[in-house]
Amino acid sequence: MIGARVSRRREDRLQRVRLEETRKQALETGRNRLLVTAVVFALAFLVIAGRLIDLAVWEDGPRLARAPVLGPAATERADIIDRNGVILATSLPTASLFADPSFVPDAEEAADKLVRVLPGLDRSEVLAKLRSKGRFVWLKRNLTPNQQYAVNRLGVPGLAFQRGERRVYPHGRDAAHVLGFTDVDGRGIAGLESYFDAALKSGKEALRLSIDLRIQSVMRQEIMAAMVEFRAKGAAGVVMNVNTGEVLALVSLPDFDPNVPATARGEPGFNRATKGIYEMGSTFKLFTMAMALDGGTVTLEDGYDASKPIRVARFTISDFHPRNRWLSVPEILLYSSNIGAAKMALDVGTKAQRDYLDRLGLLHPPAIELPEVGSPLTPAPWRQINTMTIAYGHGIAVSPLQMSAAVATIVNGGIRRPPTLLYLPDGTHVAGDRALSAETSRQMAGLMRLVVSRGTGRRADVPGYRVGGKTGTANKIFGGRYRPDALISSFVGAFPIDRPRYVVIVLLDEPKGNDSTNGFATGGWVAAPVVGRIIKRMAPLAGILPETTGGKPEGHRLASLVGAPAKAREKRRAAR
Repeated sequence: MIGARVSRRREDRLQRVRLEETRKQALETGRNRLLVTAVVFALAFLVIAGRLIDLAVWEDGPRLARAPVLGPAATERADIIDRNGVILATSLPTASLFADPSFVPDAEEAADKLVRVLPGLDRSEVLAKLRSKGRFVWLKRNLTPNQQYAVNRLGVPGLAFQRGERRVYPHGRDAAHVLGFTDVDGRGIAGLESYFDAALKSGKEALRLSIDLRIQSVMRQEIMAAMVEFRAKGAAGVVMNVNTGEVLALVSLPDFDPNVPATARGEPGFNRATKGIYEMGSTFKLFTMAMALDGGTVTLEDGYDASKPIRVARFTISDFHPRNRWLSVPEILLYSSNIGAAKMALDVGTKAQRDYLDRLGLLHPPAIELPEVGSPLTPAPWRQINTMTIAYGHGIAVSPLQMSAAVATIVNGGIRRPPTLLYLPDGTHVAGDRALSAETSRQMAGLMRLVVSRGTGRRADVPGYRVGGKTGTANKIFGGRYRPDALISSFVGAFPIDRPRYVVIVLLDEPKGNDSTNGFATGGWVAAPVVGRIIKRMAPLAGILPETTGGKPEGHRLASLVGAPAKAREKRRAAR
């Protein structure tokens, strides 16, 4: 009995032990399963977190599985910079939206959504594209990051993006006609963008220009103000280094915003500085006098009878402000005598006149790095009457760029160098062709100074900078006849005239006189002051300090010839 109770107790104890072991094993199994589950969840969260970080930090913004971004369509286009390294044109990465219509389930719904986030789209055009049978249609080029994100959020299947680049011009209109612009595919279609399209596509290094953006901006501001003040139809201006041919500023108005190519349509896209061809009026007297002095036809002490107009067939050549007397050679330029210039040109002769104008680069298009270049208009045949009218800038038409390059030749010692828009390091020697003797160049500089100090160009004078130059006014031709109320008014100047460094030309197309000009719209009234203001502002930027000393002896010697009795050079010509 006692043995049976002991045996039962032993069995009960063993059973409790087994139950305890079973409970411990169950707890251990539960803990292991929880641990495994926790590890699985932790790994899952780590994967998700890693992907979120990848999307947020390393990807180009959020993307949907059905809105992929394809690789870039073209090589990055090189920057364009000014002579000081300021960026004038650069390329920024963008995304362009396209669609595969075969993957768009509901074209109507997709069109509605796209027009909602991209208001610039035309719904009917988008719908037609999404219903087309093709596999690729452009919907919108050059989206902003916000627009790309908004399209992504739509979740429309069949939409995708292609990485590309957008050409950007940080300074807007300031150098529009120099730079030109590109089309939506990044091809240069105007200006330097077109001329250097292949080189810029290579993306190797920036294209450095001779343009100084500071001077470019100064010129644009000043001629814009003059254009508005005198209600001109258009305007143009050029600043050129006379010793290298570098163009530091080139402006044509009206202009356009190269960031918005559509603004270049019509008149704003026309480059008046290089493609515009104009009769330049009395500025051509500089060339007439230079060729006469260089060829030995006249000396500074000679003169011509300008007491009455010249009548040739049905033409009459007269002076705007006649002096009605003999004029010395300096006085012909000082008072801008058409009569004196015409007689001087006859002494030079037609053949010599054409030869000198050709040497000065006025009979053929200028070689400059722009596709928009005009060809000069010259008479054919070149008769005696043409020789006489060309002497004072009528009957021949050239561009402002040609004019500035020819005047640079006259004042730089007589060497013709082609104009360029490319930067040349300081000290670069630019080869050229001799067009005039150094002595003729020196004489012409003195005469140009006389025009500004005592003649028609007085309003271009800037104290301390000794400006020399010449005014020009010509009537425009409409229907084969000159219109007295439509003028081309200009002034071309060089400074400092004793050691010329820069030529500045300003041209206004059909300016209107006002009270400040006593109603006159001639070059001396409307263009000369603009050149003076440009020189005053640009000289410090170019490192030219004002001089405090007086004029050189040459200026006084020429001044002594004003009003003095002239030798009878006209009589010698008549006697031949």
